[in-house]
Amino acid sequence: MTQDEILSLFRETNALLSGHFQLSSGLHSPQYFQCAKVLQYPAFAAKLCAEIVNHFHSSHLDAVISPAIGGIVVGQEVARQRGIRSMFTERKDRLMQLRRGFEVRRGEQILVCEDVITTGGSVGEVIAIVRDRGAIVAGVGAIVDRSGGKVQLPDFYATVTMNVVTYEPGDCPLCKEGVPIQKPGSRQKLHSPG
Repeated sequence: MTQDEILSLFRETNALLSGHFQLSSGLHSPQYFQCAKVLQYPAFAAKLCAEIVNHFHSSHLDAVISPAIGGIVVGQEVARQRGIRSMFTERKDRLMQLRRGFEVRRGEQILVCEDVITTGGSVGEVIAIVRDRGAIVAGVGAIVDRSGGKVQLPDFYATVTMNVVTYEPGDCPLCKEGVPIQKPGSRQKLHSPG
């Protein structure tokens, strides 16, 4: 699929939002990729994740691991297409952890998958978990790279790369204009800047 075809899927499913958003990184942005709205359709999830699978087709992979919650569907579908197991990490007490009996085994080749990457912070924490257990990060696959290719991750591939504007909260012009901020991942409206 071309980048235009992929963005068309986002528009068709109303998954490319405009407004004032707080990202999981803490940064603010006038645009938000709500991948869950695209991934809710299994046929679209299969098409998008096939792009990641195709990129890593010659890589030996033992498993896929993703940060919860956004990366779970991507990781599961990539693993399904590759015929390997899928795991996820999650935050507990603000710390990314491998729980639920999942095991990363020494020497395994593991692909890290995510839905949207802005700074690479969550993926970086997952990479540390994989490496701390003696496994090898075979690469990182994502649906959207919001950094415009600036984020540095091992063998990183994204189906869509865009340079989406982000602001530190103290420098956000939308806050200064009093535009209410949203955190779409939790569907909660946050305080109006003031």
